[in-house]
Amino acid sequence: MSRGFFRANIKQLPADPLFGLKARYAKDLRSNKVDLGIGAYRDDNGKPWILPSVRLAENMLQNSSEYNHEYLPISGFPSFTSAAARVILGDDSKAISENKLVSIQSLSGTGALHVAGLFLKNQYKSENESANASLPTIYLSNPTWANHFQIFNVLGLKTESYPYWNTSTKSLDLTGLLSTIDSAPEGSVFLLHATAHNPTGLDPNEEQWSKILDALSKKRHLPLFDSAYQGFSSGSLAKDAWAVRQAVNNMGSKYQFPGLLICQSFAKNVGMYGERVGAVHVVLPSNDEILQNAIQSQLSKIIRSEISNPPAYGAKIVSKILNTPELYKQWEQDLITMSSRIGKMRQELVNELNRLETPGTWNHITEQQGMFSFTGLTPEQVASLEKDHGVYLVGSGRASIAGLNPGNVAYVAKCIDAVVRG
Repeated sequence: MSRGFFRANIKQLPADPLFGLKARYAKDLRSNKVDLGIGAYRDDNGKPWILPSVRLAENMLQNSSEYNHEYLPISGFPSFTSAAARVILGDDSKAISENKLVSIQSLSGTGALHVAGLFLKNQYKSENESANASLPTIYLSNPTWANHFQIFNVLGLKTESYPYWNTSTKSLDLTGLLSTIDSAPEGSVFLLHATAHNPTGLDPNEEQWSKILDALSKKRHLPLFDSAYQGFSSGSLAKDAWAVRQAVNNMGSKYQFPGLLICQSFAKNVGMYGERVGAVHVVLPSNDEILQNAIQSQLSKIIRSEISNPPAYGAKIVSKILNTPELYKQWEQDLITMSSRIGKMRQELVNELNRLETPGTWNHITEQQGMFSFTGLTPEQVASLEKDHGVYLVGSGRASIAGLNPGNVAYVAKCIDAVVRG
């Protein structure tokens, strides 16, 4: 029988939950509709916001004699990847000063996770282990960003969940998390949200982070940090990178990790959503130039085989911001502007729910941070919000607080009150 494409073989998959929601929102003709689904920053008028630092960088770039659209090296724009490492690790990072780092440009955070997953699949094994060795298991928080499972599963990697969100208390299930770390096979991979956990908006505090890192070190697990929102939680780049820097600066002394990976995105914190600007950083326990060169070659092979070389325009803009003092200072102010507005919207939503005496407690919304909130609304309540009120959330109850503004927050609170009351 000849090969072909047949209905019996090719299944129609459901629409992506987030982009399917966005498509439904676009078709909705109600004038008072509200999009709290897609994680993209909006201003007080509900409009996309180009950061002032980005506008300045674009003008500088386009007026430069060096402005062109030539190919980048396979590993990316060097001034971008080195500056990106400094942003997440800090100017005084031991990984940088002691040369224990390999960095490569990626297609934003999703591309970084894909590259990291494929690298782990092919290279993370015991010394002199055969090519047919068992694959590492990737442990993901429950809940986590839905695309995490898809990225690793499509690569053929095994995924498991670790407890994270305690539904009854709307707080971190630290006991369950530590128990899973302890029971997981030694050398497993644990994906950790560096800050602004998606979807819950709930981050460990420094004391809890220390316990998590201690437990990971004890079992020699490999931390894989997903850093998509640095600067969005607190407005401080350093504060939002605390866990990553604590882990990296204490590798080889306090923490006995086999290595550490960071997947970094500039989609949110520079507003470069469609330009796909990201990086993968591999941190080693010690300086080993031969090993670092080998890792660089393997990462480059992945990039070359999949996209040939990374896109240049967005990387050059971000590089200009990160390497120009006055633009960097403006970017830091932009982060404060965005994080402060989101924090204000959290408080106003809770104030409105309290004013309406909406059944339940809502202080968890202000205790969370970053772009998202795990509201605690049920799938049935979320469906009613969309159908009856034109307020769009993800089915899990995750709301993008960035979609709230002074013109719609009271309406959203009124709609939540209505569905909660049933």
